[in-house]
Amino acid sequence: MTVQASTETLLQAARGGDETAFRELITPHVRALHLHSYRMLGSYHDAEEALQETLLRAWQGLPRYESRAPLRHWLYRITTTTCLKMINRRARDPITQTLDVAWLQPYPDLLLDRLGDADADPAAIVDRRETVALAFIAAVQLLPGTQRAVLILREVLGWPAQQVADLLDTSVAAVNSALQRARATLAQTRGTPALTSIDSERERRVVAEFVRAWHDRDIPALAALLRDDAILTMPPQAIEIVGRDAVTEFFVTVPAGGRLDLIRLVEIRANGHPAVAAYLPDEHSGECRGYGIMVLTLDGDQVATITGFPDPSLFPAFALSTVR
Repeated sequence: MTVQASTETLLQAARGGDETAFRELITPHVRALHLHSYRMLGSYHDAEEALQETLLRAWQGLPRYESRAPLRHWLYRITTTTCLKMINRRARDPITQTLDVAWLQPYPDLLLDRLGDADADPAAIVDRRETVALAFIAAVQLLPGTQRAVLILREVLGWPAQQVADLLDTSVAAVNSALQRARATLAQTRGTPALTSIDSERERRVVAEFVRAWHDRDIPALAALLRDDAILTMPPQAIEIVGRDAVTEFFVTVPAGGRLDLIRLVEIRANGHPAVAAYLPDEHSGECRGYGIMVLTLDGDQVATITGFPDPSLFPAFALSTVR
């Protein structure tokens, strides 16, 4: 049986109410739809909600799917419109700087690693690192919903303008105009420094030294790992700490009152970057409980940015227990 015939068989069964056939039909696309939702919404938790709503709408709308477009395109249409509705429901005033993206959350690399099927998401192979980087995700959140959708569909997923116009029920001219405006906004956005090519051995060495210095409370070594203009941010708070001295001062005074040796760090990865999950001992039980996640961007042998997320609810997404 050919793939096309198999898909058609599953489609007919699913239209007849076969939930197992429906799950088999959509499973190859689910991970890519989740990532698309994350790029649109900038929040892991919101992407989870969008995906569930998408799957429900797909199940309910399957009898009306006429197969004129590939199933994948139809699912992206539902996902995109679902995300646009969620963006509108946020009812926020327009924001002009990434520091104000209070809903920003990290995305686990272990989920990106499951995007091996090129049909599921071309960005899984081409430019995936750049299009999931926190700086890109945060910058995209500055765009109005439609511009956001156009930018992601055109420049991340590589869809032709006509297909994007069809998905959004608009014209090619409107799509091209929205893309131009989106590019202009992103060009004005201050992001992280340009990432150098990946050197896995160097990256492991820098992160291992960061963790060692943290656990040993070796402040001089920790400071030496920071770039002169290192930046620390902590969504959802609109806080930005700039400079090696200021970031070091924060570390020696704020987390656990400066007792960094009490905080256990576990190396993970998020958004194509090295990251660490932080566990803080409970003052009553003594158990180490998940506190937050720090995503690092590196520039050679130094840390350029640290984005902290004090949100233990993110731990299960990274396959981490909230208690150690």
